[in-house]
Amino acid sequence: MTFSLCVVLHNSSGELEALLDSVDRHLSIRPQIICVDSGSSDNGAALAGSRGAEVIVMDGNPGFGAANNAALAAATEAVSVLLNPDCRLVDAGLERLVAAAEGRRALMAPRLLNDDGTIQDSAHPLPGSWDGYLAAVTVPRLLPRRLRERAQPFRSERERVVGWAIGACLVAQTKLLRELGPFNAEDFLFAEDLDLCLRARALAIPTTLDPAVKLVHRGAHTSGGTTDQTRLDRQAWRRREVIGRQLGARAVARDDRSQYLTFTLRIMAGRDRARNEMLITALRRAQNRSS
Repeated sequence: MTFSLCVVLHNSSGELEALLDSVDRHLSIRPQIICVDSGSSDNGAALAGSRGAEVIVMDGNPGFGAANNAALAAATEAVSVLLNPDCRLVDAGLERLVAAAEGRRALMAPRLLNDDGTIQDSAHPLPGSWDGYLAAVTVPRLLPRRLRERAQPFRSERERVVGWAIGACLVAQTKLLRELGPFNAEDFLFAEDLDLCLRARALAIPTTLDPAVKLVHRGAHTSGGTTDQTRLDRQAWRRREVIGRQLGARAVARDDRSQYLTFTLRIMAGRDRARNEMLITALRRAQNRSS
């Protein structure tokens, strides 16, 4: 079956070419490709048009969520794939994920890999849940599989419902995504995917990881222009904002504690001390901003 492939561009021409090459190489039927250019200064929109994509050019840069909403409004197929331009297909697995999404009310996510084939931390427990504490106070790889996959669902070898998945690749019925929004257009950057998955969960729509379907995701492209601490500050504040909006103040407090535990224990274990100290600083600043 065919589907609508929605891609948001922001100075993404090099990554887009690799993505479109992988689409042409691995898919048996070419999907409807919709590229939304959001404030780019490169030739990404022209490249997309030359490769047969439908191109929407937005005024300025209204943000990831608003651009995805514009792409979805133009989708004509029963299933839509929201896909970052820094992803690329490695086989025809995306077609299987589309077929699975057609028959269920769920947000479907594939396993995401780094360029070297290692697994990305792309599927997470519900924020503020006991599973978050489990990941913080244990060494997940030493746990029995059932507990390990609760703490780190991205490592699951079987299809499973997760708390949320990053938005680099999400697949669902087009009408379902439209019912959900899918994104809050007022959210400019960071945590749009967390917000989407939590809003879906409130409507009994699960986010489901299918680890048998794999894509490569380079990651972190859109935020590369900000300083590292500034980016971490923004991420921490937005995470707390979204969790509070969707799950309430108690969930925010529990999530804060599990994150503090995670970052502190990593420092004590000598794991990337500088970065984890920055994460603690970001979380404290986010708490102060909210108080």
